[in-house]
Amino acid sequence: MRSTNNLLLASLISAVACTSTSNGQAGYQSAPKQAPTKNIVEVAASAGTFKTQIAPAEAAGLVPVLTGKGPLPVFAPTDEAFAKLPKGTVESLLKPENKAQLAAILKYHVVPGRILSKDIPVAKEGKASAEPKTLQGAAITVVNNGKKVTITNATVAAADILTANGVIHVIDTVI
Repeated sequence: MRSTNNLLLASLISAVACTSTSNGQAGYQSAPKQAPTKNIVEVAASAGTFKTQIAPAEAAGLVPVLTGKGPLPVFAPTDEAFAKLPKGTVESLLKPENKAQLAAILKYHVVPGRILSKDIPVAKEGKASAEPKTLQGAAITVVNNGKKVTITNATVAAADILTANGVIHVIDTVI
């Protein structure tokens, strides 16, 4: 269930994350100097490279949450991360009878509050830097080893993509 919930949320997050970041990693643009005006869903939709990622949020009924006041950090998997999933997984989750499972997966990729990369302390001896609770109810494990940040079993590829109602962190694996 956790991997299913993560897939949907990750889809939305990755769409948002790939539009702009403050770390200037390859393939991503720098974060704007002014306050963002687009919400998480609008940023994801405008990315244009994540066509399959808005559909899960819509199918799960999560668009009102992701367009709401926030702030919401979203951990969004890349298209490559979704390609690692077994064939047919996304299509199966989009079926109406799997709406609750899809919603749970997406909610596992969203945390209430605001988490920027600068807020994550360096972990001591492999211990978690933080274990925030997701909207799904389960905690994720965040580890900053001083060189990279991981979220459960995913590595953050691009961080701090600001939106009007949150921040997107692009991850390389669906959690």
